[in-house]
Amino acid sequence: MKIVHIDNADNGGGASRSAYRLHDGLRRLGENSAMYVLYKRTKDPFVKRFQSSSGKIKWISRNMRRLRLNLSMRRYARSAPEDQTFFSDDRTPFYVDSCRQIPESDVINLHWIANFLDLEAFFSWLPKNLPLVWTLHDMAAFSGGCCHAMDCAKFTEQCGACPQLGSPNEHDLSREVWLRKQGYYSSLGKERIHLVTPSQWLGKELSRSSLLSRFPRSVIPNGLDLEVFQPRDRTLSRELLGIAKEAKVVLFVSNGLVHLKGFHILLDALSEIASSELYLLSLGLGAFPTLDRFSHTHIPSIGEDGLLSLIYSAADIFVLPSLVDNLPNTMLESIACGTPVVASDVGGIPDTVRPGVTGVLVKPGDAAELRAALLGLLGNDSLRAEMSSNCRKIALAEYSLELQARRYLEIYETMLAGMKLTRAS
Repeated sequence: MKIVHIDNADNGGGASRSAYRLHDGLRRLGENSAMYVLYKRTKDPFVKRFQSSSGKIKWISRNMRRLRLNLSMRRYARSAPEDQTFFSDDRTPFYVDSCRQIPESDVINLHWIANFLDLEAFFSWLPKNLPLVWTLHDMAAFSGGCCHAMDCAKFTEQCGACPQLGSPNEHDLSREVWLRKQGYYSSLGKERIHLVTPSQWLGKELSRSSLLSRFPRSVIPNGLDLEVFQPRDRTLSRELLGIAKEAKVVLFVSNGLVHLKGFHILLDALSEIASSELYLLSLGLGAFPTLDRFSHTHIPSIGEDGLLSLIYSAADIFVLPSLVDNLPNTMLESIACGTPVVASDVGGIPDTVRPGVTGVLVKPGDAAELRAALLGLLGNDSLRAEMSSNCRKIALAEYSLELQARRYLEIYETMLAGMKLTRAS
């Protein structure tokens, strides 16, 4: 079958990396999988990049639409909190153009499509006999625009007075987006769409949604190439990174969402640890301050998975003090490399961080509890070794690319068979 995955990009953020890995896993099984993206960053010939329509009239139309969308968000520039999560509109500057270039397919699998696919145009374009699978990497598909609702439950009703916009108005942009989505989704029959969440937590949030809870859904964790993400020689990894063999290395990784990933909480936790052996290794994009209290190395970005596995292998502990999260790739990558995880008990993190088995869970935002967990695990070499072994076993059993791809294939095949029966009747 011809499978087309649609995402904002084929590499970059966690959702894009997850989408590309699924595409890669399906191709390894011999399936005819392709991707369609706004930003192409790999050299994969089976990834097609959207081409903006040429011509002066098209250019003017696209930019006028972009201006209107920017103005609709600009109303909340002063009221939106500094630590807001990402907020996305259901509309994009490309409108129908991005739909006209979708490759021919038997099944479409949507991923993270904000700023790329215009939902009104897409659902107007979607052929009635084309199965649609939508992998939800956050809450944006069933909220009024926020990726993570935090403590807000308005997505269970109809949004409005959105905390992420700092808006007191019940008829604000979040209500407008919610109402438009209601119109798009209400015209879909249950047999036409299947929703997938990578974590149990997001699946439960989806079941509370006033927009999408009526559709069939599955939980399928993201997959990894476990031949790439595997434990590497720790001594060699540290030599390559210039880290002393005896150091107690704590690793933190974030790709631009430093506040939501809880880096400030980690700094609070480390601030009262007096140890000459403590070494903080941080990786990713965002605002990482220069630290002088203890040894610290920051690596801005690594695009090669093999090098990433060396970094995970160099660490004693991977720390993930997130305020909100789904099923972060970094967590899966860490356990695949045999590195235990100390993390916040939020979102989909408990799916993988199992207390006493693969790591330690702490109360979100509690620096003291995080500090105690780090000290306890750093001071117990035998427990870390046991957890390291458990991490690798669980990764092999639950998070392989092949297992993920086969689970998706089962959904595709079931939907295609259902469509054929419908047409036959």
